[in-house]
Amino acid sequence: MILWLVYFSFSVIIKLVKCQYLWRFTFSFNSGTDKATPKFKILQLQVKRALHNAPQPGPFTYVVQCMYIIPLLGKTYAEGFSHMLISSLRHFKSVKSGQKDFLDAKRLAARLILDIVASIVPHEERILVKLLEAFDIELRDMAHALYGSDSDEDLVKAREHLKQYVQCLMESESYVTAVNLITRFSIQCCDESFLTKLIENNHFEAAEKWAVFMGKEMICLIIQTYLDTKMLKRANELVKQHDLTEEFPDVNYLYKESVLKKLAEKGCWDIAEVRAKKETKLMEYLVYLAMEAGYMEKVEELCQQYSLEGYVNSLVPEEICCGPDYLDLKKLVLEDIIWVDEIDGLLNAISYIEACKIIGVDCEWKPNFQKGSKPNKLYEDDPKVLDSCFRRIMCSSNILKLGYNLQCDLHQLSQSYGELKCFQSYEMLLDIQKLFKGATGGLSGLSKKILGAGLNKTRRNSNWEQRPLTQNQKEYAALDAVVLVHIFHHVKGQPQFGVTEGCKVEWKSHIVSRVKNSRSPSRF
Repeated sequence: MILWLVYFSFSVIIKLVKCQYLWRFTFSFNSGTDKATPKFKILQLQVKRALHNAPQPGPFTYVVQCMYIIPLLGKTYAEGFSHMLISSLRHFKSVKSGQKDFLDAKRLAARLILDIVASIVPHEERILVKLLEAFDIELRDMAHALYGSDSDEDLVKAREHLKQYVQCLMESESYVTAVNLITRFSIQCCDESFLTKLIENNHFEAAEKWAVFMGKEMICLIIQTYLDTKMLKRANELVKQHDLTEEFPDVNYLYKESVLKKLAEKGCWDIAEVRAKKETKLMEYLVYLAMEAGYMEKVEELCQQYSLEGYVNSLVPEEICCGPDYLDLKKLVLEDIIWVDEIDGLLNAISYIEACKIIGVDCEWKPNFQKGSKPNKLYEDDPKVLDSCFRRIMCSSNILKLGYNLQCDLHQLSQSYGELKCFQSYEMLLDIQKLFKGATGGLSGLSKKILGAGLNKTRRNSNWEQRPLTQNQKEYAALDAVVLVHIFHHVKGQPQFGVTEGCKVEWKSHIVSRVKNSRSPSRF
């Protein structure tokens, strides 16, 4: 019987090994990824069919027996195949004929888990946890596997046996596996210092699971820890889940404030306004954030809409922290600024631009937060003139066009202007972003690094389809293009400029002399 089992098991495993070329595209367990892909699902279906058609014993017993053999494949494939076999069992739990086999296999699985714990069968800890979950292993199953019975005395001995293993896991810093065993078998062996270790190692879900197991006092402790470290979202979720509003009355409001602050920092003011849901205190906080960011037109808009003038007047100027110094368009542009909003003005502007050797290109769009929605369309006042004007600039080999993440802007222009032919090809493009691959913080961060001050991005997600645009909107949009030119002048004086630490590259090598669009400019 044992020889037949080994032979039959290997016959299945060898077939799976033959699929290893497919497996490499399906899994990347070494990097910690176990997300099922369509190819994995196809393999999993084949395993289900094999298990369904397998002779006695049933699929659950058969998988446990296979788990003793799979480690012979080596670390490269053992965890992946084990995961696939265990996950395939979910199908059989709902099948009536498999229920008896499941009960019989539980004790075999408990014995296997003990062999894994004792390092007799070399499976990864993640597989041990999956076995516990798949077979719903209880303490009585472990006691029966250890002592042949599940008497009260044997249950105590089994728990003590597992407690020793948990302590070994904690010494080796395998905290997540330890928590799984602690909570499953009700093992009392840790104090609040264990909670600290879990949080310090970013095992937040395990920390919460252990805190819930320990009871209300430990749940309150982890909530307070989250509050102290500004992890307000997790704190708020725990307060709601365990009905602890009385103990932590301010957490929900603090969390809402933190959400508004993050949205404001991203320039998503309209979304922030919706999230405030007309709650007076939150609306006042949003006004405060707008004032702090220097976004006075938003302050005025909110005050008029929600009658908050009294709140603004009550604020002492010193209460509003002075934000960082930002670049000022008027200080960067030495000549008069000409705003173009009609065809004649555009024609004059194009003639002026054609005399320039270097220009900055930047586009602003009405924010669109719906996934899969169509791109915004721009108003085509005179398609032929627009096409001619854009072609004279974008297809000129005499003008170097600078951008930051330029391919995105070009793609948006191409989509928004529909069938204009001027976007079918471009000449002389330089994406500043590619010169500074290691830089963080976007164009504002790069500006601060190169020019000593960043860009005020509070108006980034304002409504760019409204007419007329506000003066602040126009200056914001122009500044992004102007900064590109200033950054370029700083770089061009250096034949070589460091892209990343320890690596230098000639900036001229990043100029794209010509690119054909074919509605996919993201290739350049």
